[in-house]
Amino acid sequence: MAENEVKLTKLARCAGCGAKVGAGVLSQLLEGIRVHQDPNLLVGFDKSDDASVYRVSEDLALVQTVDFFPPIADDPYLFGQIAATNALSDVYAMGGEPKLCLNIMAVPGDMPKEAVHEMLRGGYDKVYEAGALITGGHSILDEEPKYGLAVTGFVHPDCVLTNSGAKKGDVLLLTKPLGIGVLTTAAKAEMVSQENMELAFRLMTTLNKSARDAMVKYRVHACTDVTGFGLLGHACEMAQGSNAVLELHVSGIDMIDEAVELARMGILPEGMYRNRAFAESEVDCGETELCQQDILYDPQTAGGLLIAVHPEDADALFEELKGCVPSAQRIGTVKAYDGGKHIYLRG
Repeated sequence: MAENEVKLTKLARCAGCGAKVGAGVLSQLLEGIRVHQDPNLLVGFDKSDDASVYRVSEDLALVQTVDFFPPIADDPYLFGQIAATNALSDVYAMGGEPKLCLNIMAVPGDMPKEAVHEMLRGGYDKVYEAGALITGGHSILDEEPKYGLAVTGFVHPDCVLTNSGAKKGDVLLLTKPLGIGVLTTAAKAEMVSQENMELAFRLMTTLNKSARDAMVKYRVHACTDVTGFGLLGHACEMAQGSNAVLELHVSGIDMIDEAVELARMGILPEGMYRNRAFAESEVDCGETELCQQDILYDPQTAGGLLIAVHPEDADALFEELKGCVPSAQRIGTVKAYDGGKHIYLRG
């Protein structure tokens, strides 16, 4: 079989971050596991955050994360790029800089070696674009191909960004449009335009490096990348972790038009339903149209950063993001929590 005949997405039951275990199920799986205390562990798995952070010295902390998933593109090189972009994103969301990476790979025994090579090359190219290094990894045989990275980054201990530090008055910014999960789901049935599929691939291979480099110049109180749990799933974690309310202005959120139309037709990824089941009890949808709600719950692969920034710095950061991210959006504000829902959708 020639390399260009490999249809990777046909080998996978679900694609990209749509394969992620739902947040509600994940919290149940972790429930009761003893958390050991260490004063140098600044962020652990008990925080529902994007990565762990361990202080090594007064001016250095390690950021560690791991992410891998089944193919979301048929082209092996493109799939490798997307998987690497997604894995690197967690370090950027913590305010860190990726430094060392390890490959994680599962491949069928009969997968052409040329395809495996291209998948790895895609990952290598994105890691080097990030200014990091791949230094090894681990691979196993599996009927379904999977690829990703374990990533170690550096950050100053005083500059760690978590998803639980949002403060009353903060402005919420987002750096990529939504709808990736819907488009990639529809692509399996060949229901997506070539133009929007190319847009989806560009978005999924755009590092969050520029967004990170911009936001660390300002008083950012919280950050998370929007991936498998969708905007509302990740926003819910931010709101609960910060003991705050997030008021989101739907009209300010960039949703890919074709994805909205596909959602209106009922073309939705399984992960959207898991995300809705997890977060909907915390969301007041107001008058938001159902198809727009679906996009807000849509699992994103290598999505953008959701940033909570001090209101006095919001305009400057927003203007800087306009010149360096796919879609700079000012989508809401943080308010004090006094009971009830944690997220309110407004027009």
